[in-house]
Amino acid sequence: MARLAQTAGLTDVQQEILSTVRDFVDKEIIPVATELEHRDEYPQQIVDGLKELGLFGLMIPEEYGGLGESLLTYALCVEEIARGWMSVSGIINTHFIVAYMLKQHGTQEQKEHFLPRMAAGDVRGAFSMSEPALGSDVSAITSKAVKDGDEYVLNGQKMWLTNGGTSSLVAVLVRSDEGHPEGTAPHKSMTTFLVEKEPGFGEVRPGLTIPGKIDKMGYKGVDTTELIMDGLRIPADRVLGGVTGRGFYQMMDGVEVGRVNVAARGCGVAQRAFELGVRYAQQRHTFGKAIAQHQAIQFKLAEMATKVEAAHAMMVNAARKKDSGERNDLEAGMAKYLASEYCKEVVEDAFRIHGGYGFSKEYEIERLYREAPMLLIGEGTAEIQKMIIGRRLLEEYRFQG
Repeated sequence: MARLAQTAGLTDVQQEILSTVRDFVDKEIIPVATELEHRDEYPQQIVDGLKELGLFGLMIPEEYGGLGESLLTYALCVEEIARGWMSVSGIINTHFIVAYMLKQHGTQEQKEHFLPRMAAGDVRGAFSMSEPALGSDVSAITSKAVKDGDEYVLNGQKMWLTNGGTSSLVAVLVRSDEGHPEGTAPHKSMTTFLVEKEPGFGEVRPGLTIPGKIDKMGYKGVDTTELIMDGLRIPADRVLGGVTGRGFYQMMDGVEVGRVNVAARGCGVAQRAFELGVRYAQQRHTFGKAIAQHQAIQFKLAEMATKVEAAHAMMVNAARKKDSGERNDLEAGMAKYLASEYCKEVVEDAFRIHGGYGFSKEYEIERLYREAPMLLIGEGTAEIQKMIIGRRLLEEYRFQG
């Protein structure tokens, strides 16, 4: 789709990276994605290919063995990968968020210890905020860390970890009242711990259990899990940044760039849905002509393409704003909100264009139809994005009266 979702002002290096990723997606992901998804099979061969391309270190600084690329470059790569299979982009995203948090907030020792191995793809990251009784209400976290000598003892249950089984490093957000007097605001008494573990399921280190994969409607292949901490001992030097009480801000910084990622995923899935819809509309004939010649279908295609283009533009704007060093929570919230909503609508329109065949597992659109809803809730629901957008707008347009 040469005319849709183009990005002006890219360097030669960025264009070369994107061309390489696009070729990989067309040759190595799209041909096998639906089959692997139906089997809920982890795409090990695809992940190994991304490792060889250096994608796991795309935004990690060169001094730690990464490529040192921008958020924009990363987001455009995610867009391409999600176009092939959204689950693969999820495998990279959680890893990227942990690496970003380490780069921005880690101690020098933590950066030197983790980032080179993360850049090589030898250490895979996951992060954990949600719990069984909470999602968006992060301040209600009940998992807790208690200081015991030179260690902390962690207890609690976490939920919805992408890469929970395959990761070897998890950034876990818990309550840590030590050093924070009673009455301290909840978000000021949270700490992020860097938890190293063995990949796999069951007890992956003493006191830490990954029970198994959660069976999902879509977003298959990638492992989504719980995490249970029961007397898990973590050294004090594995507090992200070396100081307790900063975890909420560290996680929110990570989620902010994660929202650009989710927007990029929405753009990629929507692009693929449009490709499938416009192709099928030219192949399927009714009343003596291709259904693409019917005005109703042309209207639908026009709306789909416009939504793809608009979502892509907002995603690029949010990434560039963050790369400039400016605050981008408004732009990231808008991009995530619009891209996820438009993705759902474009996928549904492509599904309608396919008619009865869209309901068949033989057609790729069936998979996209089950995957798109995840983007409506990942990295914050539409309602959360609207709250962020509304508050920021009131800051920007404060009435002086």
